[in-house]
Amino acid sequence: MIIAVGGWLAYGGADALPGFATLTKTLTTDSLSAAFSVCDGSDRANCVVDGDTFWFEGQKIRIADIDTPELSPPRCEAERIKGEAAKSRLLTLLNAGKFSLPAGFRDEDKYGRKLRIASRAGNSLGDVLIDEGLARSWDGARHGWCQGG
Repeated sequence: MIIAVGGWLAYGGADALPGFATLTKTLTTDSLSAAFSVCDGSDRANCVVDGDTFWFEGQKIRIADIDTPELSPPRCEAERIKGEAAKSRLLTLLNAGKFSLPAGFRDEDKYGRKLRIASRAGNSLGDVLIDEGLARSWDGARHGWCQGG
């Protein structure tokens, strides 16, 4: 059934459903941007907290597909160093151009943060952090970044 629908869409079947085609384009269009800074003080409009958390337009966003080293507080010096690097890299990635924030399976976590996948051109910004050794895939549990943890 899935193959049949995929084939139908690939060979122009979506033209019969113009609303469907528009919806799929809308979901992948990078239309968000802001000038991000590092969060400092009480201004929480557009700023980066750490490697997997940032504020965008006054909403706290948790990147749903990754986990980065803790900064508040770090458990060791190695975690602090890697956490600062992840935060700096996320700041650079968010400021590099337009992006998207599609929702995952859940809208928000137990802390009220919006759970989103930060992406650009259909590619997860979290995957960039993972590829650079600054994050791990989120598996639902926090893991230590210190020796033996």
